Amino acid sequence: MPTRAEMANNRYLAPIAPRFLSPELWRFTRRSVPRGVALGLFAAFIVPLGQIFLAAFLALPARANVPLSALTTFITNPLTLPFWLIVANRVGAFVLNIDAAVGGIAGEQLAHENGMLAFWFETAGVTAFGFVVLAVISASIGYLAAGFIWRFVVAHKRGRRLVRMERRLNARIEDSLEEGLDEDRP
Repeated sequence: MPTRAEMANNRYLAPIAPRFLSPELWRFTRRSVPRGVALGLFAAFIVPLGQIFLAAFLALPARANVPLSALTTFITNPLTLPFWLIVANRVGAFVLNIDAAVGGIAGEQLAHENGMLAFWFETAGVTAFGFVVLAVISASIGYLAAGFIWRFVVAHKRGRRLVRMERRLNARIEDSLEEGLDEDRP
């Protein structure tokens, strides 16, 4: 991942560098983190190439965390692409319910009469629709999950901080009580 300084010096980003390198887009806040995760997951499934750039540019108007949106696009990479192709095809076929609409025998006749071209168009269309469904669903789930995880992490940190503060306060009270008892003795 390039640093902010490297991106500031990039000649292709020069026209949008002031907006793109705004510090609010690089901070981890309770609002920017879920937005970044959702946009990254959406871009990961909606576009086969250039996902990182799409996620980063979508993060600008949404005021989402840019590094996180770029990082979450790696859920779809060349190693996991065959798996996601199968999942997208199955999801698209389930949502569109192609088999019920066309019928088993009609689908076979269509494949034999028009050759493999119709089969490939049908498969590509179902898979593309499956990717759109995966993009929307994964972005929604990612947004909710990131929000819940963010709240859990912050609550856990606050709880630990309160325990530390309570220990320090108890130690101070005990020290002041001991000093008070020492002064009372002759």
